Amino acid sequence: MLPHEKLDLILRRHDEVSARLAQGDAGPDFAALSRELSGLDAPVAAIRALRAAQANLAGIDAMLNDPGLDAEMREMAENERKDALSQVEDLEKQIRIVLLPKDAADAGGAILEIRAGTGGDEAALFAGDLFRMYQRYAELHGWKLEMLSASEGTAGGYKEIIAEVSGRGVFAKLKFESGVHRVQRVPATETQGRIHTSAATVAVLPEAQDVDLDINEADLKIDTMRAQGAGGQHVNKTESAIRITHLPTGTVVFVQDERSQHKNKARAMMLLRSRLYDAERQRLDDDRAADRKAQVGSGDRSERIRTYNYPQGRLTDHRINLTLYKLEKIVTGEALDDVIDPLITQHQADLLAESAL
Repeated sequence: MLPHEKLDLILRRHDEVSARLAQGDAGPDFAALSRELSGLDAPVAAIRALRAAQANLAGIDAMLNDPGLDAEMREMAENERKDALSQVEDLEKQIRIVLLPKDAADAGGAILEIRAGTGGDEAALFAGDLFRMYQRYAELHGWKLEMLSASEGTAGGYKEIIAEVSGRGVFAKLKFESGVHRVQRVPATETQGRIHTSAATVAVLPEAQDVDLDINEADLKIDTMRAQGAGGQHVNKTESAIRITHLPTGTVVFVQDERSQHKNKARAMMLLRSRLYDAERQRLDDDRAADRKAQVGSGDRSERIRTYNYPQGRLTDHRINLTLYKLEKIVTGEALDDVIDPLITQHQADLLAESAL
């Protein structure tokens, strides 16, 4: 059974936050309260539905306790009770899931970084395929994807590509994509039809907001330089490219895609903020490292998480032993949810198993 006191507390907090926002007296706490209210909406809706279902079940039980109830009505009530009891159990499970500890970054956007790994030109081509998969997936979900920087491969694809994905719940969906993605296929340049194995690394970082992290300008070393194209040739005559070094951590970001130095600096700062925010989150989670290793998505980007086998049309996610024979639809983004949703479900199951709720 769920603790009624905790559910009552959630309902009262929802009413309190709603009232403060409606009265306009939230002041500097407006953004934080708005996010809190958004996070409370789903639990409150489920709690209210549970209370209604429990009241319905209680009414059926009262009817069945009436000794004067005729046999036909009793049979109908007993059937209704089975359905009502099942509804209560389903809602209780739903509430347990929505009350699981939330990652504060889940509701926001993400920085997507893809880098070619082992495999030379084929790895760069695979990195490009992965980027297009996520690009299409973002389109299907109504998210906005904006490229921040890219280094193209000599035969196509990307040695490295970094993009910002904006929208509601982006990080919650994409965070389990971090890790090493392996591809098995016959490269276009292979004349004897041999299957090659290549890899690319995906990193999904939470998009940090100004309220998440305070960066001291004195800790930054900002360099400007001319943007360069493939082969090192200069593509413009102004110093529009920006490199920012965060001196305390040694974190370096470089952006050159825009011709405007101002725009490149803004993008570089956003990327730096997200990398520092992600590093801080990882540091705070260190004391739970053993637990994370037993769960989906440990965050270890050196971990091989998935294999894309083109000859067999097969995708395997090694973390949950999931194998799907719909590779073509997955790499076009259409069926990527068929991989991501089971990862989320497994993560929730892991958390529920550890929860005392």
